[in-house]
Amino acid sequence: MKPRLYTKYVQEVVPALKEKRGYTNVHQIPRIEKIVVNMGVSASAEKGSVEEAVKDMTSITGRKPVICKAKKSVANFKLREGQAIGCRVTLRRDVMYEFFDRLVTSTLPRIRDFRGISARQFDGRGSFSLGLPDQTIFPEIELEKIKRQQGMDITIVTTADNNEEAYDLLKLMGMPFSK
Repeated sequence: MKPRLYTKYVQEVVPALKEKRGYTNVHQIPRIEKIVVNMGVSASAEKGSVEEAVKDMTSITGRKPVICKAKKSVANFKLREGQAIGCRVTLRRDVMYEFFDRLVTSTLPRIRDFRGISARQFDGRGSFSLGLPDQTIFPEIELEKIKRQQGMDITIVTTADNNEEAYDLLKLMGMPFSK
């Protein structure tokens, strides 16, 4: 069974974009290609912080993240080459649509004083990046087990050529942009 958001994309978003933008070919219509979730951990934090970040991200995304290591040593940041500094997950296809659906419908409205997301976070090529202050806004996280709050970055990569097409796609998919 296909995810709810994928069926919405096929039945509602594709015809709306085709009518609004005047696409002649189905392959011109933008779509979400992948979602990358990244969680950076301070290099000077306690030893178990990377493992906690991996555990939290696994429960949020449903996939085991890749641990990112430092490429170079930087003395000012107390960073050594090969030291674990974060983790990331790339979501595609059905898992991507499920995560986007949970992000839009249940996670973003849980942010305190939420008035929508700024539409100025596009990169110029159709990708949208969103920074979240802490992982506790996800319903999968148990608040009693959190030792420290950890922020994360979510990047939504689309096949759109410019920001306007990507904005229309994400708006029709349900992303709550501010006015």
